Amino acid sequence: MTDELTSEEARDAAEHAFGLRVIAVMEATKGLVVLLAGSGLLMLVGRDAQALAEQLVDRVGLDPESRFPRIFLEFATNVSPRGLRLWATGALAYSLVRFAEAYGLWHARRWAEWFGVASGLVYVPFEVIAVARRPSVERLVVLVVTLAVILFLALRLQHGSSKRRAARS
Repeated sequence: MTDELTSEEARDAAEHAFGLRVIAVMEATKGLVVLLAGSGLLMLVGRDAQALAEQLVDRVGLDPESRFPRIFLEFATNVSPRGLRLWATGALAYSLVRFAEAYGLWHARRWAEWFGVASGLVYVPFEVIAVARRPSVERLVVLVVTLAVILFLALRLQHGSSKRRAARS
């Protein structure tokens, strides 16, 4: 009986470690994407940002009148070199936070689990509003994944607290 419980506990621990690592990879990926975007912004400093943005939209084959390419083109038209540096600095800060969280989750650090729950909860209202305003499969998937990550981490935190209380008794 003890061996069964031990193997079941080992399986649960492996599943939890796998779950944490999947979330860590997601966070690191978000950090990398934003870091690359911030680097791209720095490359625009001292150059004709509007012309480069128009070339990029054209090369990628996007419709310049659709929502996101239009936002990108308007940004490139109106941003100053100082503004580009500021946005790039913000992207770097965001990336560093995501990388720190990814490191902590990869190594099963409790602080990273708390941080993951807190940062995930910050996104939920915005994701709910986005789904309510313009429902789409993509937005719904993002909301469901965010809620699943929060639930997974919250349950890990609760389980860890229960184990510590039991050990003290």
